[in-house]
Formats: sequence, C-alpha cells, structure tokens
Amino acid sequence: MAQKVLITGSGGLIGSECTRFFAKKDFEVIGIDNDSRKYFFGEAASTQWNRNLLEKEFKNYKHYSVDIRNKEEINKIVKKHSPSLIIHTAAQPSHDWAAREPLTDFTINAEGTLIMLEAFRQLCPEAVFIFTSTNKVYGDNPNWLPLEEKATRYELPKSHPYFRGIDEDMSLDHCTHSIFGVSKVAADLMVQEYGKYFGLNTTVFRGGCLTGPAHSPAQLHGFLAYLVSAIAKDIPYTIFGYKGKQVRDNIHSKDVANAFYHVYQNPRKGEAYNIGGTRYSNTSVLEAIEKIEKILGKKANFKYDEVNRIGDHIWYISDMSKFKSHYPDWEHTYDNDKILEELCKYAVDSK
Repeated sequence: MAQKVLITGSGGLIGSECTRFFAKKDFEVIGIDNDSRKYFFGEAASTQWNRNLLEKEFKNYKHYSVDIRNKEEINKIVKKHSPSLIIHTAAQPSHDWAAREPLTDFTINAEGTLIMLEAFRQLCPEAVFIFTSTNKVYGDNPNWLPLEEKATRYELPKSHPYFRGIDEDMSLDHCTHSIFGVSKVAADLMVQEYGKYFGLNTTVFRGGCLTGPAHSPAQLHGFLAYLVSAIAKDIPYTIFGYKGKQVRDNIHSKDVANAFYHVYQNPRKGEAYNIGGTRYSNTSVLEAIEKIEKILGKKANFKYDEVNRIGDHIWYISDMSKFKSHYPDWEHTYDNDKILEELCKYAVDSK
C-alpha cells in the first residue's frame, strides 16, 4: 500500500515542491489549497496555475479546495485518507498584509494550525507532522546585533557568536514581531507543544528566505522570485529601507522538501529547527540586483523608500547546526548563484 502524505498549501512554493518530491517517491499525495494567495495579493499571485500542473502531472495527486479553518471538512479529509505524514505549509505569509486584516491573519495562521494539529492527534496520531514556521518568530531581535555597514551589505564581525548564523537559542521575547510574526509564533509553539505535551511526532522549521521557480511572487511576499520577475519584466521595484543592504539567506524549495523527508524517515517529538541558506547561500538586496542584472543583461528599474517594513530584519542568516547534527546526511544542493540562475531562466521562459 502506498504511503500517504497530506500537504496543506499544496499550490504554494513549498507545498507544490513537496507534492512533486513525494509524488515522485510514489506517495499518494493529498493536497489542500483554496488559493487564498489570490485573495491576499491579487490575480498575479494566484496558485491555480500550479494546481493545474500538479493535477496534470501526477495521477497520485488528489486536490481539495478547502479552507484550513473549516474544521469539519479538514476532519473528513484526514479521516478518509489517514496520512502517515502531514506537511502544513498553508498560511497568510506577509508582514504588511497581516496588519490590514489581523483577524484573518491570526485565524489562518494560528487557529488553522490548531485545527490541523487536532485532526492529526485525534485521527492519525502515529503520523509525522511538519510545520513551516518562519524566522519572523524571533521578531526584530536580530536587528540589535552589532551589525557593521559595508559597501553592499550589513554584516556581523567574524568574532561574534552569531557570525555563522542565528540559532534556535535566540529569544522570541522583548521585540517587535509584526502581526504576522505573532500569529506564526502562536502556531510554532503549539506545534512544539503537541510534540512535548502529547508525545507526538511534530517538527517546526523556521525558514529564512525560501525560494524557487514554483513561487507565485508578489511585492508583499516572495522577495527573491519577485525581484527576478520584476527585473525580467521591467516592473518597477521598490527597496524598503536599510539602504538595500539588508541580508537574507536563501534556500531552494527542493532542499526544504528533502529536509522534510529526512525528518519523516527519523521523526522526533516537538523539535524546532532554523532552516535557510546559511553562510552557504545568502545575499543583500543590492548584491542580488547586481547579479540578476548580469544574468539577464538588463538594468533593474528600482526606487528606494527610506521607510523599512515594521519588524523587518536588517540581517538574517540561519545557523542550521542543530538540524545537521540530527540529520547529518542532509545537505544543500543549491547555492545563491544557482538559485538566481534558475529563477532568471524561469522568468525569461515564462514571459
């Protein structure tokens, strides 16, 4: 009998990558996605195209257009399929959008996660539950590090303990998170608690900049993919604050899906891991623009807004030492240059 994986947000970047990854391993894949991304960010950010591709490409993919806040429908789906793995990626993902509709943001991110957890606990407690959290759970605490301004980026002194990246010991307290950050903190802690309190196999991944060509990028979410798309299609791009020297570590969605697979094969209870490009793959906005311009052979049309987004990070690089110590066979396969080259090719081909 085929193994079954239930993936929420299956039309999104990580959800669709996981769908492809596990479908190719002959899992029966149950996808849940009601294209809320279109409601959040407009028609251009719709994931319908990705859903169509998945349904066309994989006979072992079954799609449900259901809101994760609909407890009755979620319970029906989980009970019917009884998956051995649940990957919960569905979310409202934007800082700025969350402030427009805090109730919508919180009910999707926090309440929706709790509904998924309860269905898991009540109906398939032997399964593995993986949750895509965010580095925004640390709020703006990283901004209080002794950052130094360089020519194209902010950077930490090499002698600083966090130079190699931010680990899971960074405090979640005494900071500004953004409304989005708080809703994800609530979900993050609840997923951990279902592991620690109920003794279930739950794992949290606090993502840096997760990226790849399966993104449906928008200005409010999907930094690297949106930047590439904007330059390729001559769309004006706005840099928000920090002189464009803010740093992000970038990890390809395929490497994320593979990390999930490693957890599934050897699950733990209530663990939280930072996941991102680490020192292996990171860039500032200015550095990314320069590289994209070289790859595409055209100049970016961008302007600068001095006002940064509330709670946004000046510098964030993930330290994945904890995850690698638990899963030493996992490794990155995409560095920053390889990611950008793929994104640029995809943007040109899809024009």
